[in-house]
Amino acid sequence: MKPNVLIVEDEVSLMTMLRYNLEKEGFVVAEARDGEEALIASDESPPDAIILDWMLPRISGLEVCRQLRRKEATRSVPIIILTARSEERDKVRGLNVGADDYMVKPFSMPELVARLQALLRRSNRSQSKGRLTFDDIELDMDTYRVSRGGEYIHLGPTEFRLLRYLMARPGFVFSREELLNGVWGADIYVEPRTVDVHIRRLRKALNGQGSPDVIRTVRAAGYAIDKGAH
Repeated sequence: MKPNVLIVEDEVSLMTMLRYNLEKEGFVVAEARDGEEALIASDESPPDAIILDWMLPRISGLEVCRQLRRKEATRSVPIIILTARSEERDKVRGLNVGADDYMVKPFSMPELVARLQALLRRSNRSQSKGRLTFDDIELDMDTYRVSRGGEYIHLGPTEFRLLRYLMARPGFVFSREELLNGVWGADIYVEPRTVDVHIRRLRKALNGQGSPDVIRTVRAAGYAIDKGAH
């Protein structure tokens, strides 16, 4: 299948050039002219990769990138930021909000295509593994199955997403707000205590056979998946 690329660019001539060259290389291209349109387009149909201009009307490219990284569907989508800003601190800002690569205008089209293809190869290799492991817990992202010590564990959709989010960064303490944004989505209003309810359900499912608790509660901070949790 041809990879789908979302181009977010308000300069018409540059958008035309990017579309022409990417379609010639075999990509399917979608367009967004501003940050708000980009977020809507990525929600409706998450692309395989995003080429994102920094300076955009309504919502900046940096804020678009930040919001995309909070959402489950777009958290791992490769993003290349395009900008006229060439200083190192600007590049660092772009990478810190979640961009995978950064190119300064004017840029070489063959180089952009090569970088995009490299990011997609890396993303496809990562997705093909489709599996997270922690201690004796295994989560298969392709079949949506979870097992502990070789025994299948039934989880509801929310508990599965919550476990996947925690297992992606073992030992890292996520606040309730981070979990709400990452698991439920930043645009959905859910009471913070809802996180506690689903954590209890997840604990019950994981510890049902008398296994040690691996979800650590950090008072006034949040939750982590960790060995020796209490």
